[in-house]
Amino acid sequence: MNFRTHLAALALALVAAGFASSADAETIRVAIGTQDTTINTATGGLLIRELKLLDKYLPHDGKYKDVTYDIQWKNFTSGAPITNEQIAGKLDFGVMADFPGSFNGLAHIKAGRKSLFITVLSGSVNGSGNGIVVPTASPIQSLSELKGKTISVPFASTSHGMLLRAVKAQGWDAESDVKIITQAPEVAGAALQANQIEAHADFVPFAELFPWRGFARKIYDGSQAKTPTFHGALVDGNYAEKYPEIVVAYLRAAIEANQLIAKEPEKYSELIARVTGVEAEVEYLFHGPLGLQTRDLTWKPEYRQAVATAIDTLRLLKKTDQSLDVNSFVDDRFIKAAFKASGLDYDASLTNYAQLPLNAKDAATGEAISDPKRVAEIWVQGEPLVRHYASPQNAFKALKAIEGEGKPVRVFYAQDRESGIKLLGNQAWFVRADGGEVSAFLLKENAEKWARDHGGKVLDFAAAKASIIASN
Repeated sequence: MNFRTHLAALALALVAAGFASSADAETIRVAIGTQDTTINTATGGLLIRELKLLDKYLPHDGKYKDVTYDIQWKNFTSGAPITNEQIAGKLDFGVMADFPGSFNGLAHIKAGRKSLFITVLSGSVNGSGNGIVVPTASPIQSLSELKGKTISVPFASTSHGMLLRAVKAQGWDAESDVKIITQAPEVAGAALQANQIEAHADFVPFAELFPWRGFARKIYDGSQAKTPTFHGALVDGNYAEKYPEIVVAYLRAAIEANQLIAKEPEKYSELIARVTGVEAEVEYLFHGPLGLQTRDLTWKPEYRQAVATAIDTLRLLKKTDQSLDVNSFVDDRFIKAAFKASGLDYDASLTNYAQLPLNAKDAATGEAISDPKRVAEIWVQGEPLVRHYASPQNAFKALKAIEGEGKPVRVFYAQDRESGIKLLGNQAWFVRADGGEVSAFLLKENAEKWARDHGGKVLDFAAAKASIIASN
């Protein structure tokens, strides 16, 4: 063999070796099913995707040294199609609520497979997030007035479970005292506008989004049922066993997304709005300080119980005849590992039930804000940050000055005086006491009771605003 022939043979050998090396390198799929419009899942989907957070945490050492990752994102409007895609082997991760998540676990068992509920993303131990609305012009002010009426709800959803519990709490029979029909959110929105239904129960964000868009009023918040609800993330069981480090990487990305939106809720509410079309003013209701739900990544006992309740209710609805062991289905090993890798204390977070705190001073008076149930907020058009006030009366006074300067106001928020949940101010009821103190309430009947017990006058938003302005 001459020198030229030897070089050619060596080159061919090197190329062949290169191809063999490439062929041996593993490509690992990371396929995640999201629900972008279900905005409280953002930290497990949308924000990770849009900010490319997963890339930061995927492992590239040890058995993953020569791995290529094929990251796939697929967006859905509900949990059921995510489950279908997982069963078909097309998704590895999925985000959904307690009810569809429990059905996910049951469906995997029926298919001879297994899924794991690996984290909570956002929830309420009292049930806030689900709600019931009526058409704007409806005379109905509370759930107690819905006996004999038609109520639509997405069947087998977390809001369906809330509705059944709420009906039972009234002492009614769900089959004879009310007429419950199935209706997806996009269909229900049109039905509410056309006054074709008398009430609609739904999950995040529709019980707030429909009122924000002006064609519905919220008459019931899930927190009145005192039953936990949450959205979280699941993973295929075989995938988790084969690639536990990837599961932890995904959860570390979710932790960072959670930290980012906690630090700058307005900024990331705007981002979520641009992607989903759900207005930032509604995003902030959930993701801002003192929001409707807590972004909680720990498996509190109440959330484990929510899974058990969902399984029982799905069996009651004859949606399944399978059984599911909650203790093996809910798997906290991965989120605990993610907390540790992120330098966080899981046990401390597990015992923390507080809303995202508001550490601020009154934008008008400079006084420290100490009572979260008295807080009111104003988001002025063109301003990047929401203004905070220690009381509704302070906020109404500020509103007069803001409007006097010709500045449009995007939204006025208030906290329910009793439950502490965040409200859209123009949908709330207010009580102005004889001394001038103003308190906000979701329900008119609660405002009326407060007025009877403490003295004062019940006012809607426009009347409360006028009353404060007239007295100053």
